[in-house]
Amino acid sequence: MNRPLLALAAVMIAAAPVACAQMPFASAAGAAPMLASPAAMTVHPNSIQPETTLQINAEAKINRAPDIAYITAGVTEERATASEAMTAQSASMNGVFSALQSAGIAAKDMQTSGLSLYPRYDYLEVKQRDGSTRGEQKLAGYVATNNVTARVRKLDTLGATIDSLVKAGGNTFSGVSFAIENDKDIKNQARTQAMKDAIAKAEMYAAASGMRVARIVTISEGYEYSPQPMMMQRGETASMVGGAPTPVAGGEVGVTASVSVLFELQK
Repeated sequence: MNRPLLALAAVMIAAAPVACAQMPFASAAGAAPMLASPAAMTVHPNSIQPETTLQINAEAKINRAPDIAYITAGVTEERATASEAMTAQSASMNGVFSALQSAGIAAKDMQTSGLSLYPRYDYLEVKQRDGSTRGEQKLAGYVATNNVTARVRKLDTLGATIDSLVKAGGNTFSGVSFAIENDKDIKNQARTQAMKDAIAKAEMYAAASGMRVARIVTISEGYEYSPQPMMMQRGETASMVGGAPTPVAGGEVGVTASVSVLFELQK
C-alpha cells in the first residue's frame, strides 16, 4: 500500500534539483534584455572623447589711420591763498576754453578731466637751542589745477589747436591720443579674421596628425581692444609759442580681437 506513495515522493525529489537548476537561467534570461538594451548602450551624439578635441586660440589685428584725436591740457596756478589760486586758474582756464571754441571744438567735445586744489609746503631745518636741528614744514601757498580733455575731429588742425591753448594761458599738457571714432566695422573685420585663423590652424594640426576637422564644438569670443598710442607725455608750453604749428603725426591705430574655438577631430 505504501509503494505508490514512496515512488511518487522519489519522483518529486528528483525533479526539485532540475527546477532549481533552471531558475538561475530563467533569471539571467530575464535580465539579459536589460543589459543589452539599445537605449542603455547608445552614446549621446554630442558626447566627445577628450582625445578627439583640439582647442585653438587665435588673434587678429587690423590697422587703420585714425580719424579723431583726444588732447588733455589745462592750467596750474600757485598763489598765497586758496582763493587767489582758484581765481587765477579760473581766469586762465576761461582762455583755454575760448581757444578750443575758436579752433572749432564743439561744447559736447570738451570735458573737464581734472580739477584740484591743494596746499604746498616748504620743509625747513630749524636749529634748536641745544645746537640740534629738526625738520619743520611751512605753508608756502596753494596750487590749483584744472584740465580739460577735448576731442579734435579735424586732425589737420591738431597742431595749431595745441598752440592756441598755450597762447591762451594753458601751461600744462598731458598728451594726445588717436582713435577711430566709429570702429564697429573694423572690429568685425578683426573678429572675422581671428575666426578664419583659428579654422586654418585647426585644419593644419588635424592634417599633421592624420585626422580631419569634423565640426566646431564651442566658440568663445575673447578680448578686443583699440590701442591709442601717446604722442607725448608732457610738453613745455613756452617752446610752442611763436613758431610754426606743433608737428603732429597720427600714424595708425589698431583694433585687436581674439577667439577661442574647440574643434572635434575624426579619422
